[in-house]
Amino acid sequence: MATPVRRALLSVSDKSDLVPFAKGLREMGVHLLSTGGTYAKLSEAGLEVTEVSEHTGFPEMMDGRVKTLHPTIHGGILARRDLDTHVKAMEDHSIGPIDLVVVNLYPFEATVAKEGVTWTEAVEQIDIGGPSMVRSAAKNHVAVGIVTDPCDYENVLQEMKANAGALSDPLRYKLALKAFALTTNYDANIFRWLRENCEHSEASAFPEHFSISGKRVSELRYGENPHQSAAFYTTADTGEASVGTAEVLNGKALSYNNLVDIDAALALAKEFAEPFVCVIKHTNPCGAAIGETMLEAMEAAWSGDPVSAFGSVLAMTRPLNMKIAKFLVDGKRFVEAIIAPSFDADAFELLTTGPKWGKNVRLLACGEFGPSGRVQADVEVKKIIGGFLLQDRDLEAEQAGDMKVVTEAQPDQAQLDELAFAQTIAKHVKSNAIVLTGNRTVYGVGAGQMSRVDSVRMAVLKAGDRAKGSVMASDAFFPFPDGVEVGMEGGVVAVVEPGGSMRDDQVIEVCNQAKVPMVFTGIRHFRH
Repeated sequence: MATPVRRALLSVSDKSDLVPFAKGLREMGVHLLSTGGTYAKLSEAGLEVTEVSEHTGFPEMMDGRVKTLHPTIHGGILARRDLDTHVKAMEDHSIGPIDLVVVNLYPFEATVAKEGVTWTEAVEQIDIGGPSMVRSAAKNHVAVGIVTDPCDYENVLQEMKANAGALSDPLRYKLALKAFALTTNYDANIFRWLRENCEHSEASAFPEHFSISGKRVSELRYGENPHQSAAFYTTADTGEASVGTAEVLNGKALSYNNLVDIDAALALAKEFAEPFVCVIKHTNPCGAAIGETMLEAMEAAWSGDPVSAFGSVLAMTRPLNMKIAKFLVDGKRFVEAIIAPSFDADAFELLTTGPKWGKNVRLLACGEFGPSGRVQADVEVKKIIGGFLLQDRDLEAEQAGDMKVVTEAQPDQAQLDELAFAQTIAKHVKSNAIVLTGNRTVYGVGAGQMSRVDSVRMAVLKAGDRAKGSVMASDAFFPFPDGVEVGMEGGVVAVVEPGGSMRDDQVIEVCNQAKVPMVFTGIRHFRH
């Protein structure tokens, strides 16, 4: 049977439920050791507690940087009770065993998330003694309990009461795993922040070792398909609006596919400072538009492909107002989720009480955002079997002034602006990507086809009559003239593509013969 807990060391930054937990330990005769603010909190509550400096015979120093880094502490935690040599070392050096360690760490992540935090303030929140005690206790979990989360306090007390003051092997093992997960995440957040903020770092360089760590927000009903298990984790807050930091205001639990689509929708919306709405289906925009008002943008975006818009996800750059809510509810339009900076009170009420809406539609408020709020230092990670890939985020967005006219026909300013809009949308479409637009509205999208000409055919088909007079954007160069020819046959009047094909001259000649202006951007936007 496990040894009862006789001495516990408590040193916590998060003091939630600390006093009731400590009282429960004292009622079972546990001797309490503590430090700093934790000691003060327990003493004020009238609990009998010994300060660590008294226990070690060595004072705190260096503004608290050195207090628990002492053999009396770590020897008491790390000693193996089943080895005579360890027991004798404890006796020879008057080291008392510590059977329970209750530690949570300095709030480094919360500190660096504050606006205007200084380098010194951030560095002082890098905990040293805390992780050392956590790791020591977790390593010796066969004899020592390590509690890093106030949510575990009640479970620990209940088990001690049921087992004559002892903790079971399964619980100590579970707590140890949780402890190592905590220190892993903590160190990963510190590494990430230092790399992104140190003046000596090369932000574009990829380090020899890279760690990514997250906190589980929820277990999902299933993954992409019902036979796959899944969970949602959030990483450190970069200060950028995201699905991970958005507040879920209403609706059924978010699914794996919901989260992927919402992320894609928000990424596209972040490209625009204007009133903008996008309609996302299976991570691709089936509709998107800029409007003078948000209602205009909403109506135009929905017109892109009303059939595909059924069961879609929406993102918008302004708060969702009553006019948009009426457009959706009164029009009996069904969407899975909406993410917006916020929701007007009357619009929120209508969306959450309207027929077939109510508690079903997921509504997420992410706060204000825009192109300037994106964090370049945040990398993209793609998992593959046996490893993962890192890359810089694709935050390039070609404006009209960045485009090079390569045809005899010259686009006017209105066409250049429209081409820039179409190219920005194409950047968020799965390759091979073709987008037809007009009046800052998506008319047709061809996505994910194995040949570019088939993507053009699909985009023209989706656009229907609106293909006539539209502009066409391609995420990569046209390898042959056929793609441009199919677009022009459908009514395309201007084309934007990166250029760079060995047959660029043939593609340009086709446009020259048709007197259709073409511009090159020099930047490819593949999205696999």
